[in-house]
Amino acid sequence: MAKLAGKIAVITGGGSGIGLASAKLFAQEGAKVVIVGRNKSALDAAAADIGQSAVAIVADVSDLDALDALYAEVGKRFGRIDVIFANAGINNLAPFAAVTPEDFDNQFNANVRGLFFTVQKALPLLSDGASVILNASVAHKKGSPLHSVYAATKAATRSFARSWTTDLKERKIRVNSLSPGLIETPIFGKLGVPADVVKEALPTLLQAMPMARVGRVEEAATVALFLASDDSSFVTGIDLPVDGGLGQV
Repeated sequence: MAKLAGKIAVITGGGSGIGLASAKLFAQEGAKVVIVGRNKSALDAAAADIGQSAVAIVADVSDLDALDALYAEVGKRFGRIDVIFANAGINNLAPFAAVTPEDFDNQFNANVRGLFFTVQKALPLLSDGASVILNASVAHKKGSPLHSVYAATKAATRSFARSWTTDLKERKIRVNSLSPGLIETPIFGKLGVPADVVKEALPTLLQAMPMARVGRVEEAATVALFLASDDSSFVTGIDLPVDGGLGQV
């Protein structure tokens, strides 16, 4: 039997990368998937690729009115949410001394404020026993250069998983985070760092990884599926690394 048969799943940042790979996998496992993002053309293409099991809704998670509109539409179409994967986020790499207030605010608005209200505003629709998955990052446990703001937002994400686990325990809603490491996603091209610099730094990063390679989005998606499904029915409050060992050794 499909692992998510009959489930309604909402995935933010669902138009590309880990979000899209997860949406495809969730649909293959029987879920109706609502993919959410800011880029309408990317969402429409993603929904067409997934097929009839997908619905695309344009919304910016940092816009609270847009979140209200999103859940109004989800409620009208489906009446409930069984899985929410709060995956949307941004990363603007910058040296500590060069971080601007705009850089700081943009990352916290999307990665912390947006994630917080993505889940809070979904609560009236969340089924008892639902699964909430938060996309954190190996960055929250590392002291990597250029990552001070991004890492702090992901530390907040990890903390939310712990706190919400206890907040929602009476409804048997499970909350977990997953922490990708180096995964080949479109965010690689949006780091604010020239491509040649990323390419030059990559061998050094890979030397620090026991698996010595960049991960695939499909590998992160299978972990999201585990957390979404009854395979993880006795798992809550954890952070599950998908990092090739980068943050573990």
